[in-house]
Amino acid sequence: MTGGSLPPSLRADFVIIGSGSAGSAMAARLSEDGRHSVIVIEYGGSDVGPLIQMPAALSYPMNMGLYDWGYRTEPEPHLGGRQLACPRGKVLGGSSSINGMVYVRGHPRDFDHWAEEGATGWSWADVAPYFQRMEHAHGGEEGVRGTSGPLHVTRGRRLNPLFHAFVEAGRQAGFEVTEDYNGLKQEGFGAMEQTIWRGRRWSAANAYLKPALARPNLTLVRALAARIVIEEGRATGVEIIRSDRVETITANREVILAASSINSPKLLMLSGIGPAAHLSQLGIPVVADRPGVGANLQDHLELYVQQECTQPITLYSRLNLFSKALIGLEWLLFKTGDGATNHFESAAFVRSAPGVEYPDIQFHFLPVAIRYDGRLAARAHGFQAHVGPMRSKSRGHVRLRDADPRTPPAIRFNYMSHADDWAEFRRCIRMAREIFAQPAFDPYRGRELAPGAGVQSDEAIDAYVRQHVESAYHPCGTCRIGRRDDPAAVVDAELRVIGVDRLRVADSSVFPRITNGNLNAPSIMVGEKASDHMLGRAPLPRSNLEPWINPRWRVSDR
Repeated sequence: MTGGSLPPSLRADFVIIGSGSAGSAMAARLSEDGRHSVIVIEYGGSDVGPLIQMPAALSYPMNMGLYDWGYRTEPEPHLGGRQLACPRGKVLGGSSSINGMVYVRGHPRDFDHWAEEGATGWSWADVAPYFQRMEHAHGGEEGVRGTSGPLHVTRGRRLNPLFHAFVEAGRQAGFEVTEDYNGLKQEGFGAMEQTIWRGRRWSAANAYLKPALARPNLTLVRALAARIVIEEGRATGVEIIRSDRVETITANREVILAASSINSPKLLMLSGIGPAAHLSQLGIPVVADRPGVGANLQDHLELYVQQECTQPITLYSRLNLFSKALIGLEWLLFKTGDGATNHFESAAFVRSAPGVEYPDIQFHFLPVAIRYDGRLAARAHGFQAHVGPMRSKSRGHVRLRDADPRTPPAIRFNYMSHADDWAEFRRCIRMAREIFAQPAFDPYRGRELAPGAGVQSDEAIDAYVRQHVESAYHPCGTCRIGRRDDPAAVVDAELRVIGVDRLRVADSSVFPRITNGNLNAPSIMVGEKASDHMLGRAPLPRSNLEPWINPRWRVSDR
């Protein structure tokens, strides 16, 4: 590789690494008044094409090296040494271009917990206005949801009767029903929301980045970010690799890392910011000893509880090549039909036990028995609930293997390392079975496909979990927000890296603790709020909306 630099015209006030959920939002907001120049660095390629834009094709891009970094965990010691997939988007729009398009803000209490942990200014009252600013919700609770933002949020048509059977079964089991889990009442069974608009995946790239790229002050640079250039304790630019050349992009004001909870800590460590002993072992000069970089790694795990369906009404009949061709043709011509949805159209958030204040279990319901990678559970009609706990106490880490920016990092989540995780998963499986046993499913319920009728005891369920549990692909927490005097914190409440000037991190890695549900929405919110901090604007006025908390939470799980 040879040295060199980009033309001076490509230096910018703000240099953003990553075009994902938060990165795209920041690119749009930082460039919208025309006063500041912005460069976005993205290694991945184009998001054009039906495999990304057609919602029903979601299992393809997250399993393709063209669009995914292809990361896998280290052998997980509590899962029998299994190595789990950890997809991260390597494409315009980042992981918002390969995710399941499920839209969940998180529970208001999640953000109150952030504030209690030292993330001052990130409580529910602080972040609610940013969710409203980013949303264009088609439905939902009036006065709580945004209706003029760039991110379209819709609901599926729920034409299949199984979607309604799932919600009714939850009601019959004594659980709450909610009209809008992204409103003030998350707890309950109801319709699931999607980032789909007019039949297309509505990624952060479609919502924010592509419209903003028409502005002369926003530039997209396709390259691999190798490290942040730090001079005399402040970030001055980003070293990139493209066409086997090492070049430098200069930042007049700030460098912002938005490269994911895996790649953001990786880049900090490559730049000398992280655990000093680890960096020294790899021969990387230490710029700032921050032991929290790469620590606090969290995720959601989930299992599929699958039932055979006695009526031929599931998506199984659409999985043959002829039906897929017809679905694809209708989508290409009209953006309608079975290709225009992610098929996650009903959901639930419930509490696992009395004494749990707000939901800690999530269900996605799907009218077919199938895995994320497209493999069928059985050659039969079926339906399933994806179920998993929301607030695991297990924590893992991201570390470097060497000092080469092209080497994948070492990722270990330490999944199921806390005893409570096992008890929570037993509860998840038994709760899913209880719901499928309700009268609403009597017309449809066949035999249990998975875990299977023989898996009943705690020991049998634990063994099943150990062998079959999968990531829900929600990694976060590796550069967490905290007080500046907290040695485990990486960024302060304005997302500035502690110990280095003119450098921020703004993506899911800053979450002190994982939020309820899927992480696309809170990641975009972080980008929205971070933009106001960078521009020196006063935060949006705090919300006075109070979340609904089940009045029976101390004595009942429903």
